[in-house]
Amino acid sequence: MDIIEGLKTRRSVRRFDPTKKIPHADIEKILEAASYAPSAHNYQPWHFVVIENAEKMAALRSVQPWTAFAKEASCVILVCADTEVSFHREKENEKWSYADIDGTLAAYGVLLAAHDLGHGACFCGAAPMPLVIDGLRKMFDLPENIRPVAIIPMGVPVEPSAPVTDRYQTQKVHWEKW
Repeated sequence: MDIIEGLKTRRSVRRFDPTKKIPHADIEKILEAASYAPSAHNYQPWHFVVIENAEKMAALRSVQPWTAFAKEASCVILVCADTEVSFHREKENEKWSYADIDGTLAAYGVLLAAHDLGHGACFCGAAPMPLVIDGLRKMFDLPENIRPVAIIPMGVPVEPSAPVTDRYQTQKVHWEKW
């Protein structure tokens, strides 16, 4: 698929056929592609937790309520970032980390690669919501330095995605100044 076409035609899919599963080979291709995302200083702090257990996928809604549809997914990819590996600063008067940004870039890679292979997926946020982060850490035994950034239910879509609409708005483009 052409990259620009993929960017324009990717849609968030929330209805999956629970009787169809994404092959592990496709999941591996998707995660490999996502691993080529850009990251600050090329530190590549991402980790992926692949969840295929139906009970765990259904239980996600108790931690992040907007994931209720995940129970029908073939799998869920939990995209995380290692805060100790990410480009960060904890000195002087500054404390910040690129973990969320780097993890989100990898998550977008998951979405685009899934779309390219004909699968549906939807980005559901984890960071920066403290209760969601804490709930996911407990649910999946994540170490303290592993920050869950995105929950991505993925599966075989029940229906075709909505037609592409023009989203480019020239009034949102500013040249040289606001």
